[in-house]
Amino acid sequence: MYTYFVRQFVKKSFESLNHGDYESVLQGVSPSITHTFSGTHALSGTRHSVEAMRQWFQRLYILSPKLEFEIKNIVVSGFPWDTTIAVEWVDTAMPADGSEYVNEGVHIIKMRWGKAVYIHAYLDTQLVEALLKRLSAYGIAEASAPPIED
Repeated sequence: MYTYFVRQFVKKSFESLNHGDYESVLQGVSPSITHTFSGTHALSGTRHSVEAMRQWFQRLYILSPKLEFEIKNIVVSGFPWDTTIAVEWVDTAMPADGSEYVNEGVHIIKMRWGKAVYIHAYLDTQLVEALLKRLSAYGIAEASAPPIED
């Protein structure tokens, strides 16, 4: 029963992201979060606060408007005090340069008592870097900005 509720929570969170509503997602994040996005680019790095995550999401939606996730699989393990979630997805976006962007990956999420304490996105970072290089050449400064970390 618990895993059903966690799956519904995850689906709702990704649906919120599909509508650009990252504030709803941030409500489910612990103040002691560790949020990591792999790579060496403007979206990479590790954040340890809700405010840094907010800034990261703001940048994400500048760079990838109309971002949309299609959930392929959700695996939940553990108990309310120590839950591990794997979310397999495909995402698409329509960047400002008009190019098509499609990537696939997995989020590993750890939750304690209904709040995310750890989020790590694993995806094809070469695709992200290629997109950011195109957007930087297109004149979008955020694409070549240093990572948001704290």
